[in-house]
Amino acid sequence: MRHNEPVSHIMSAETVTAHIAQKPSEVYRLLTENPIHHVPVVNGKKLVGMISSSDMMKLSLDAYGTPDAANAEYLDSQFSIEKIMSTDLNTIKADDAIRSAAEKLSEGGHHSLAVVDNDGDLVGIVTTTDLVKYLLAQY
Repeated sequence: MRHNEPVSHIMSAETVTAHIAQKPSEVYRLLTENPIHHVPVVNGKKLVGMISSSDMMKLSLDAYGTPDAANAEYLDSQFSIEKIMSTDLNTIKADDAIRSAAEKLSEGGHHSLAVVDNDGDLVGIVTTTDLVKYLLAQY
């Protein structure tokens, strides 16, 4: 197993993001229409938060049973991206070792790590799924 391989080897650089000014229903749509569970929130290129499918599920449970359009209206009228997103972010640099990503993800508080440059700009995302796929390729 390679001990010092960089996170850039397993991260997704083509990341689906949300802008802080978007409506919550648009983030909900991103999560339902793409095979992802985490959406980094940016202001320009700067990472400012993260929204997970679990975060959205908690909100949409209040509107459970209503049609999609009504659910979207409810989300947009009751919440903003800033109210939904997590700002307690666990980040990593693209040149950090994959082992470092594994250590951070193994703590259990997060299932993804935003990959940022020295200025805090988002350059990718690495998830527990990316890490498991990497480990499987080793055997």
